[in-house]
Amino acid sequence: MRTSIRHVLGAFACTVWLLPTAGLAQVTVVSESGDPARHIFPSDRFTVDDPAQQTLRRVNLPKPDCAAGPARCADIDVLNELDGFNTQPRISIPFSGAIDPASVSSDTLFLVGLGGIEATGSVGRKVGINQIVWDPETNVLHVEPDELLEQHARYAVVVTNGIRGADGAPLAGSVTAGDAPGSALQQAQQHTRHDIVALSVFTTLSTTAVLEKIARRSRTDRPAPADFDIGNDGTVRAVFPLERVRRILAVRQTGTAPAFGDPTPLPLVALELVPDAVAHIAFGKFASPSFLVPDGHIPAVATRTGEPAVQRIEEVYFNLFVPAGAKPASGWPIAIFGHGFGSNKDIAPFVLAAKLAEQGIALVAINVPGHGQGPLGTFTVELSDAEPVTVPAGGRGVDQDGNGEVTAIEGSSAGGPRSLVGTTDALRQAAADLMQLTRQIDTGLDYDGDGSADFDRSRIYYIGQSFGGIYGALFLALEPGARAGVLNVAGGPVIDIARLSPSFRPLFLQQVLARGLSNAPAPVYADENLPLRNRPPVVNDVAGAAALQRLIDDAEWIGQVGSPVAYAPHLRRAPLPGAMPKSVILQFAKGDQTVPNPTSSAVVRAGDLVDRVSYFRNDLAVAASGGTPLNPHTFLTNVVAGGIAPVIALQAQTQIATFLASDGAIVTDPDGDGPFFEVPIAEPLPEELNYLMP
Repeated sequence: MRTSIRHVLGAFACTVWLLPTAGLAQVTVVSESGDPARHIFPSDRFTVDDPAQQTLRRVNLPKPDCAAGPARCADIDVLNELDGFNTQPRISIPFSGAIDPASVSSDTLFLVGLGGIEATGSVGRKVGINQIVWDPETNVLHVEPDELLEQHARYAVVVTNGIRGADGAPLAGSVTAGDAPGSALQQAQQHTRHDIVALSVFTTLSTTAVLEKIARRSRTDRPAPADFDIGNDGTVRAVFPLERVRRILAVRQTGTAPAFGDPTPLPLVALELVPDAVAHIAFGKFASPSFLVPDGHIPAVATRTGEPAVQRIEEVYFNLFVPAGAKPASGWPIAIFGHGFGSNKDIAPFVLAAKLAEQGIALVAINVPGHGQGPLGTFTVELSDAEPVTVPAGGRGVDQDGNGEVTAIEGSSAGGPRSLVGTTDALRQAAADLMQLTRQIDTGLDYDGDGSADFDRSRIYYIGQSFGGIYGALFLALEPGARAGVLNVAGGPVIDIARLSPSFRPLFLQQVLARGLSNAPAPVYADENLPLRNRPPVVNDVAGAAALQRLIDDAEWIGQVGSPVAYAPHLRRAPLPGAMPKSVILQFAKGDQTVPNPTSSAVVRAGDLVDRVSYFRNDLAVAASGGTPLNPHTFLTNVVAGGIAPVIALQAQTQIATFLASDGAIVTDPDGDGPFFEVPIAEPLPEELNYLMP
């Protein structure tokens, strides 16, 4: 019965309700049923019924001439696999004539929640708008919701006659109670003093559904024990007292010939940031189910009835750092570390291990998909009292483009016709690998080979830096075994990081150029003309910017299933089934040029986590000590940088170690009464880039 009622309501929901006033030349909202560009968008009009989905519908966008625009058709193929629309969509409203952009506000245009089959928190809730763009060439208004919308829920876009035409006259049109589905009009009228001239309904996608299925599978799995006998082709246990280790040389696989880079030493000296705190370093591997196909995406499945298929079982290698001193009766507390984009498990964990070990916390780290370069790389552990031992380095990079090279990030993004997916599915796979690592700790990780578990399964924590903070948000939202975590310099959505960051903008431009959307000369290539939050309306007078804005929304839309913004509400406020609320700290820095401040603020807003932010004021640090780096992105690990950066790094590390040692109960201010950290952050959240330039 529920389904049939849902279908009846769906027939209404696919319509824009408007009725122009007869005899007047006032501006109206345009509605042409088959064209998303000439209809309020998103709209359930551009879906089909699909009972296999949680939303009972699936996106069904029409395609243009695919011979003329194959890239656009490929993107639509990806979007048409989703069970709903973006949870923070770019809402487009076409008009019959010009309007006055200054009349557009959350008072005259807004959304109202209608709930859903599994989503009830949105019912009757008004959501305002932000980031207003008026396109005078097409007479289309674009806005974004002022907040993240609830997943698999229905929302009405409500347009009122408080919006004025360019001549100052109010919009024409009306909506009657007989036109609107259910209580949509009644809910909308409660939030406006204006007349409603158009109302259209859309359904948001199920952002967490597939990864929830993967998490449930992980929780029922009892994996084989981790293997530490990986030295010298499986003949030596790769567990070493640190006092015996003279040097560890890494040789990375850089090509498929095979080709290798020059030997480079791992940063053992960083383990002495707290002398004698780390007793052992160990290397091991475990089996983890991979859901990725070779081109770097996870095949779509129905969000209600489908199950993601395991494509292969992958050997995932890890580095383990064990504290000195007597092991606690229940084993060492242990933190899992997630590394950044383009980095690997062999850099930052060495810098963090000593401060954690000082407080009795072990540290373990893996490479995530596409990182560490090729799988044939090795470490050579040089010992003071024995022959060297060679162990696999555990690279997870692949030659995705077939040019014979394996770069530091190759395999971390989807390729080919599914390039719109970007890093989304690698992020989801990274979270799945961390769940499987948690199962290893759950079932008894035995590094010393005495047959007993060495780590406390009731005290598993997480620390993620940058990219590691992004997939770490997914992991923490889904994994009940992780009690608390720290997300350092994380942000989202990923497409906004790519386009706003000088470090990553070339990756955004690759997508732009591949689709023939360049609208600016080299070396700029793209001018998307999008305002940041809380800015005045933008008049879109830049040719080609509208197509770039659509690409950005499409990438954000498909990326929501792997975005920390979409998972942030489930860290604490609304735990997912089988999970639990997490105690977290979000560390980020003013003026981060790699993960820009507006993207970090987006995670904070979505999760209602203002009280959990530790905000490093790099502007004040640079003013106090000119040698401090202008880009503070690596402030957690900058132990050898200039100025006061090393002091800041150790203070931030101490905050993390103290927090985890207290089981997530104690959040300290890293510099006490000093000026360089705000704990918690002083509102308003930073929505500007705040870059410091030379």
